[in-house]
Amino acid sequence: MKHSLEILPLSSWIDTGDQPLIIAGPCSAETEEQVVSTAHLLANTGKVHVLRAGIWKPRTRPGEFEGIGNIGLQWLKRAKEETGLLTATEVATAKHVEEALAAGVDILWVGARSTANPFTVQEIADALQGVDVPVLVKNPVNPDLSLWIGALERINRAGIKKIGAIHRGFSSFEKTAFRNEPMWDLAIQLKTIAPDLPIINDPSHICGNRELIPYITQKAMDMDMQGLIIESHIDPSVAWTDAKQQVTPAALAELLDNLAIRHAESNNPAFEDKLAELRKQIDKLDDQIIKQIGDRMKIAEKIGEYKRDNNVTILQVSRWDEIVQKRVQLAKALNLGEDFTVKYLELLHNESIRKQNEVMNEKTATEA
Repeated sequence: MKHSLEILPLSSWIDTGDQPLIIAGPCSAETEEQVVSTAHLLANTGKVHVLRAGIWKPRTRPGEFEGIGNIGLQWLKRAKEETGLLTATEVATAKHVEEALAAGVDILWVGARSTANPFTVQEIADALQGVDVPVLVKNPVNPDLSLWIGALERINRAGIKKIGAIHRGFSSFEKTAFRNEPMWDLAIQLKTIAPDLPIINDPSHICGNRELIPYITQKAMDMDMQGLIIESHIDPSVAWTDAKQQVTPAALAELLDNLAIRHAESNNPAFEDKLAELRKQIDKLDDQIIKQIGDRMKIAEKIGEYKRDNNVTILQVSRWDEIVQKRVQLAKALNLGEDFTVKYLELLHNESIRKQNEVMNEKTATEA
């Protein structure tokens, strides 16, 4: 299902010279010297288009540093005057919007915690009525695509057509190498639903540590995202917030130098012909797979009838464990990922249970 967002292309509101949009700067504006010095170093790389800095910081617990406040907006203004970089900051209330716009901030973004609350998003949207400013919307903290789309729609309905999304990963109960799980499939779903929507990747918040940032930035570019928002501090070791995930401007320049930028399409006819041929093979295999799944479900229905007639329960855990163990071993031999294989088997198993449940209930309904 496509969503009818009215979107102006990214190139119409910022000139990146056919390169990915790069937004960089400290997690938090701490001092005027820190903001301005970082801005100069970022501008000198020749690779950064927008200076970012958190002015108001939503914190989990009271007593933690919650941002320098609107004085930091003047530091952004000075940094822009001296370097020519556009500026961006997060807004979470109508007052934030008003103060940021009054200070000449060029781009606003809605944070993950705000995206999760439709009341907050609507307050921000109402404050944006009649304003012509680019707004980026981060994904909500939890993996909820509807909340993300809903926030984008609210901002768009306020008349904001220079709009984009920020993919910053999602919270997860599982302990992994990432601060927030990328869950690329949700970003792909958003791109599928709104093909014209620019999506900017936030490797800093996905990774939570600077060592993983190069991996995620390359992955984001390979997923055809339109830009990156990366936290950069003149001296991350003394940063007041998120020190571990910030990089120096020099490290950022090196990271961007090593980034392979690929394109969504090619003008090479030979490439297009070969791609079309390979896609035909994929289509044929997909058709065969769907047909075989259909045949598998017919057998599952027969199993359901047999269980029903012999008063046997649908779910048999030992059989499920046997299926997973055998198929995972086969998948490994075929160089398929274990996570993919288990998820695929779970989907098949759930559909088989549903089919057998229908069969079990058919007789009950008839008898009733």
